[in-house]
Amino acid sequence: MATLYSTTCRSHSYSLLPSSSYSPSINGQNHTQRLNFSSCIAKRVLPAKVSFPFRRNSHLNVVFMQDGAVATPVNPVENESPFKKLKDGLLSSAPSTEEMKEAASFDVNKDKSTVSITVVGASGDLAKKKIFPALFALYYEGCLPEHFTIFGYARSKMTDAELRNMVSKTLTCRIDKRENCGEKMDEFLKRCFYHSGQYGSRENFAELDKKLKEHEGGRVSNRLFYLSIPPNIFIDAVKCASSSASSGIGWTRVIVEKPFGRDSGSSAALTKALKQYLDEDQIFRIDHYLGKELVENLSVLRFSNLIFEPLWSRQYIRNVQLIFSEDFGTEGRGGYFDNYGIIRDIMQNHLLQILALFAMETPVSLDAEDIRNEKVKVLRSMRPLQLEDVVVGQYKSHTKGGVTYPAYTDDNTVPKGSLTPTFAAAALFIDNARWDGVPFLMKAGKALHNKSAEIRVQFRHVPGNLYNRNFGTDLDRATNELVIRVQPDEAIYLKINNKVPGLGMRLDRSNLNLHYAARYSKEIPDAYERLLLDAIEGERRLFIRSDELDAAWALFTPVLKELEGKKIIP
Repeated sequence: MATLYSTTCRSHSYSLLPSSSYSPSINGQNHTQRLNFSSCIAKRVLPAKVSFPFRRNSHLNVVFMQDGAVATPVNPVENESPFKKLKDGLLSSAPSTEEMKEAASFDVNKDKSTVSITVVGASGDLAKKKIFPALFALYYEGCLPEHFTIFGYARSKMTDAELRNMVSKTLTCRIDKRENCGEKMDEFLKRCFYHSGQYGSRENFAELDKKLKEHEGGRVSNRLFYLSIPPNIFIDAVKCASSSASSGIGWTRVIVEKPFGRDSGSSAALTKALKQYLDEDQIFRIDHYLGKELVENLSVLRFSNLIFEPLWSRQYIRNVQLIFSEDFGTEGRGGYFDNYGIIRDIMQNHLLQILALFAMETPVSLDAEDIRNEKVKVLRSMRPLQLEDVVVGQYKSHTKGGVTYPAYTDDNTVPKGSLTPTFAAAALFIDNARWDGVPFLMKAGKALHNKSAEIRVQFRHVPGNLYNRNFGTDLDRATNELVIRVQPDEAIYLKINNKVPGLGMRLDRSNLNLHYAARYSKEIPDAYERLLLDAIEGERRLFIRSDELDAAWALFTPVLKELEGKKIIP
């Protein structure tokens, strides 16, 4: 009997079936098997059942059982669109004799699955600074499967050696794990290859497909495409990958970077276009803030600590502040920013996602859909943002540390007289029983005094506080506050009142502090590492669903149109 393996890096499961919505049905039950890769300490788990879905006119599904027998269920798959090549790797016609032989030769007793990761836009800053380093970190930790290949794809002419040289300049090893660093880098770079092509060329993607197959070596191919490209060419790239470079008998998934449109209309159009070629569960809309350690810890802090959950409501919380600040301006990169502004760039996605996680009700389980369902409920319960609840600003020329920095409109890449906000503050409200009347205050800006991202939960005053006279008229001094510092220097601390030692009655505010660097010796992984690993494993909990995106844009689109229509001066 075949046995699968799991590892200590995480519960690493790689699905041979492309998606649950297209799992073959046997006797009314869905059979979805995940293939586990052993890269750390292996342990025996469940017996294997491996299945391959094929597109059909009469829909033939071949299921390989434990004893090698072949079962052919006849349950049809409903609602297939005409664009299924990329959708979960389904073939565009009934299986040929050669394809049947390939499937029949699959041996469940051997690890024959591989993951091919293609970074589309590999020559860009995001790929160089974040994606390739995150993939190397996963490899360094033993979190990638035994068989994997990484391809860079971009319009720039480049050889494999030139790509490896470019990537090698950004790779670093864990601070707490320096051993064999150079050796690991060399091994990783040998798995990296490059193919030059146009994003809208089916022929170029077909050439990529040929190269991928050479490296996959006849194994079951699972393919992940990371679209690190401008949104105006998303659809061209997806369409060409759909017709020319999707997986034949494994899964195909696509990671899409923000921005997901500029408003409700453009976002809906983008989603509609993507769904011509992809199922919803193949689209992984990434918001890297959801992969940050302290954001990931939000639900743990709340739902696993009895002292917090009873306080998480309007009865005890006076306001919640979501703060994002950068200590630098556009600095020559104003072209992109001026088209979006701080509200679209930070508030509508990063801060709103944190708000939804913070305010959601207890989900039924930790399953991705249960969590995302609760987030959507929060967003749909919120009032659309009103202009009177918003303040916008724009940074001017300033001096810091003896250095003079130009104003936003002095940047050569910013249009003269631009009214795009670089700072915004807004008050949002959730009209439900838990949060009625509690303001959620968002603040985000560039070129501010420091760089930080934090959540500040300010609690109400103690009714009839016996020690009011010790605080004088400043009652805020007596208010407890929970602070979650997302970055930098991650920490969670609670401000409390206590008596200063001595014979008198003097009160002081102190912090009960969990400082991550002091408490944990292990380096905190970058957000992209967690999200890339989740995408490979098919874990969607930290990715944004289309209805969630629709609800988010519905909150901000009216006020954005009003700001731009009335030409509000920051």
